This record gives sequence, structure tokens and C-alpha cells, in this order.
Amino acid sequence: MNGIKNQRQAVLDRTLSRSGLRMTRQRQTVYDTLMDQRDHPTADEVFSRVKRTMPTISLATVYNCLEKLVDCGLVRQVNRDRESTRYCANLKEHGHFYCRQCGSVHDIDLPSGQPADLGLALPEGFRVDQLDVNLRGVCPECGAKQQS
Repeated sequence: MNGIKNQRQAVLDRTLSRSGLRMTRQRQTVYDTLMDQRDHPTADEVFSRVKRTMPTISLATVYNCLEKLVDCGLVRQVNRDRESTRYCANLKEHGHFYCRQCGSVHDIDLPSGQPADLGLALPEGFRVDQLDVNLRGVCPECGAKQQS
């Protein structure tokens, strides 16, 4: 486990440095919070979690840390309709499944490659720079509750 934390720390240090930012305790704690529990929290949820180990941190500081982590490419914003922005620490190509019952967000692995690998036929001459796949339905936990 320490190997993973050390590797994660090295990525964070290197990426912040390349972006001209310095490591702060607040950035470290916000990043670790996102990496330790990858459930796509909102900024308010990150704030609540960080507050447990860093009681003096402000919501504004959490927002600033999240913004810098997004700007550096260490974290992605996940937006759904008019809901609060959520944050995703998974940087691999993937989609998201939104449960319409409980509101949870889950990562969905996608085949690597081109949009055609997903069965998408683009008109000639189009080039994809970014692919966002969002699925909506009911997660297994909510589905089981509906069955009982």
C-alpha cells in the first residue's frame, strides 16, 4: 500500500511542479481525499471529509485546491445536468453511470481506441478530441431494493 501512496505522491509532486504550483498541505489533503474514496464527491462532500483531518480548512480553500487539481489534469470534473459538479480522480478513459434512485456515480470501463470501437459511426471528416459517455439507470443496490 505504501508503494501506491509513494507513487501517487510522486505524480502529484511532479504534476504540480510542471504546472508552476507548489505543494501545500491543503492540496495534498484534498488530493488524498479524492484518491482514497473514489465516489465522485461534490466540493461540499470533499470539504466535509477534509475537515475531519484539517479542521481549520475553509470551503473556499477546498474549491481553490479542486480548481488547481483540475487545471493540472490530476482530477476531472464530472457534470450532470444542473447538479453540483463532482470530482473524479480516475484519469483513465472511462464513462460514468448515474443512478437515478440514489444519485450515486460509478465509473464504467470503456474499450480503448476510437469511437468506432463503441459502435459509433462518425460522419466523414469528423475527429474526436474528447469522448464523454454518460449512462443513466438504477445501480445494483437500488435495483435490489426495488425487487424486495
